[in-house]
Amino acid sequence: MLKIGLQLYTLREELEQDFEGTLRKVAELGYAGVEFYHYFDRSPAEIAALLQETGLVALGAHRPYDTLLNETEQEIRYNLEIGNSRVIVPYLTEEQRNWEHVAADFRKIGEACKAQGATLLYHNHEFEFTEKNGELTVFDSIFASVPADLLEVELDTCWAYYGGYDPVEYIRNYAGRLPVIHLKDMKKREDGSAETVVLGEGEVPLHAIIEAAAAAGVEWAVVEQDFCSRPPLESVADSMKWIQTYAAQGGKVHV
Repeated sequence: MLKIGLQLYTLREELEQDFEGTLRKVAELGYAGVEFYHYFDRSPAEIAALLQETGLVALGAHRPYDTLLNETEQEIRYNLEIGNSRVIVPYLTEEQRNWEHVAADFRKIGEACKAQGATLLYHNHEFEFTEKNGELTVFDSIFASVPADLLEVELDTCWAYYGGYDPVEYIRNYAGRLPVIHLKDMKKREDGSAETVVLGEGEVPLHAIIEAAAAAGVEWAVVEQDFCSRPPLESVADSMKWIQTYAAQGGKVHV
């Protein structure tokens, strides 16, 4: 059974205005965990206290590649103090995509994480599937270049789908190295670009993804909507309603 979390980037404007109040609302909506992307100048003790108050679990944190590379020990320590053991590289800019350097950096950061009881993960967008490094997709080449005990997978299933690959197949391929997936829906605009939407309102095969993730031993499915056409809190509430309906029908999610 997958536990359901929320990537807080979806609520970035709300968090800027009311960090504590927004986290309380996330808990009230039924999300079990949150994935951070920013700490909003709060100390580890302040965030840990808020998590304890709300019952939310810190399931991971997206942190900039350069920050994890240059402030490795501080980042690991901060996350462990809030109860989070997963630090996640969320994106690589075009300038950062020297794959030999990236692999070496990931090994270095991964070793530091492992030494302190934390884990490094990498989160994809679509370019890792539409671009190649040699004969492999960039996605596969990254994980082939770094040992599994130093780098785990956070598969954004929507971007894998948009990149032209079957997210179900990738979940099966990376079973055992895949503790977290991003559960996201999208539909294509007339120009072919992706519009992220509330779960169940797009074309991503969410049921098959959840079934495959549960079978692969994935722990967390993290809801994320990059951009919302209606108020973000309303959007994440509606995505949770979709999950609750799916759970009531026997879906393999814990709510």
